[in-house]
Order: sequence, then structure tokens, then C-alpha cells
Amino acid sequence: MTLDIQALNIAVIVPCRDEANTIETVISSFQSVLPSAKIYVCDNASTDETSAIAAAAGASVIREPLAGKGNAVRRLFADVEADIYIMVDGDATYEAGAAPKMIETLLRESCDLVNGVRVHTEEEAYRAGHVFGNMMLTNMVKWLFGAKGSDMLSGYKVMSRRFVKSFPTQSTGFEIETEILIHAVELRIPQAEIETEYGSRPEGSTSKLSTVRDGIRIIGLVGYLLRREKPLQFFSFVALALALIAVLLGVPVLMEYFETGLVARFPTAFTVVGILILSVLSLFTGLILESTSVVSKQVRQLAYLAIPKPSVD
Repeated sequence: MTLDIQALNIAVIVPCRDEANTIETVISSFQSVLPSAKIYVCDNASTDETSAIAAAAGASVIREPLAGKGNAVRRLFADVEADIYIMVDGDATYEAGAAPKMIETLLRESCDLVNGVRVHTEEEAYRAGHVFGNMMLTNMVKWLFGAKGSDMLSGYKVMSRRFVKSFPTQSTGFEIETEILIHAVELRIPQAEIETEYGSRPEGSTSKLSTVRDGIRIIGLVGYLLRREKPLQFFSFVALALALIAVLLGVPVLMEYFETGLVARFPTAFTVVGILILSVLSLFTGLILESTSVVSKQVRQLAYLAIPKPSVD
């Protein structure tokens, strides 16, 4: 049975900066596959004609002066009201035709997040550095958080209203996709994946993504979220690392004491004691923050449950 997704309030949200060459293509392609959907373009401090072109093409334009994709997504999540949100980049690389299938998957499988896994149709569409970085970061998040999925950094996602409105955005840049995934994992929100074609940027369009710089920012965000979501594990690891350092420094001092009955290196001994105290304090910090983390998750879970899931009658 085919679902009548056109009866839903669907919003296509497009965070972008300086995409005058591609934004009209993005808007028209989604208008053709989802004629009833409303399209919102967040102009993220553009210096070209992105806003004017988007408005002329029929999109509602929202301006976010703080540069960074995370800032643009935060504004869109806050300002746009819909039953289902389709988030897509404004560079015309994602397949608009996959959107109806992604929405149907979300509805049929009672999901709140459907990720568009990129299958590149052109060799230059997905640079080797980006492929390696995406694989490395995706596997790291899988290991640390127990996440599932094969393309964490995809900018093409379909989300329910209750997912969007329970999501406390912290990111400022391209690490927003990582934060979305970890939010879904930590709240055990149902999610799925759909393969979508991924093409190269049209001529004259340039990527804002820096493999090294944004990779470092993503790793920093993962560390921050690990400390926020799993403080006991995070601070236990810190405590263990400090204890190992103390042991390495302290063993020679102890050996010398057992041999001579003297502590000749007092500075080292005091340092070892200080490091051991920090190790114990780190462990207790993790225990205390673990309780606050549980409360934080419960608050987000209640916000998520307060909104009904999207459905087609």
C-alpha cells in the first residue's frame, strides 16, 4: 500500500552558504518530487546572491548571521514547524528523488531518523580523504557509543518532529551530523538507512568542508559528547591514565626506598602523590556526573515522548 505522504506537513530544510550556483537546482528538484512540501533555506552569512535566488525559486529564506552549518541547522530546527523534516545540503549533490522513499521508510518502520547513505556516481564526487575520514570517524563513534550505520557524515537526513524538537543542538559547524547520530543513539531512537546517489558539485561550486580542520572539530565534539553522555566511562579512563603515570613515576622511587631505606627524590614522590589524588578525584567526578547525565537523558526523553509520531491516516 502506497502512503499518501503529500498529506503530511513536510519541510525541506537547506542550510547553506554561498550556494548561488546550485540553490535553485536544489529547490526545483525537491519541488518536483514533493510538490506539497515547504522549502526553507537558511542563508548562513552568504556573500553572494543565495538568498535572492532561493526566494525567487519559491523557498522561504531564513538568515543566520553566525557562520557554521551547526548554527544554520539550529536556527532551522527552532524556527520551522513541520511533521517531517528533510535536511539536505544546498550544493545539489544529493538525490532529491530518494526523499519519498526515505519518508515512507520513516513512516512504515516507525523511525524518527532516516539517514541517506551516499553512493557516489562519479569518482570526483567523493574525495579519497573524505571517504577515509568518514570511515574512521564513523567507526570511532560506533566503538565509543555503540552506534550503527555506515555514513555518519551524510548531510541528507529525514527526521520526525519529535526528533527535531527534542534535539539540543550544540554544534556550530559540520560536526552537526555527528551530534545528530549520537543524540539518536543515546536516546535509543529508532533509525534506518537508505542508499542515495551522490554526485559531484556543479562547475563553479566549491565545498566549504576542510578534511583536516573539520575532522579535528568532529573528534573534539565526540570527546565532549563522550564526557557529557558517558561521564563515568570518560573520567574512569582519565583516572586510569593518571594512575598508570603515577605507577611509572613511583616504581623507581619505591625500588630505591626498598634498597636504601631512603627517599632521595622527594619532588618525584610528591608528584606521584599529587597525580594519585587527581586520579581519585577524576573517578569521583565521573560518579557524580553520571547521575546528572541520567537526569539530562530523562529530560530529553520526556521531550521526545511528549510529541506524537508522524502518521498518515
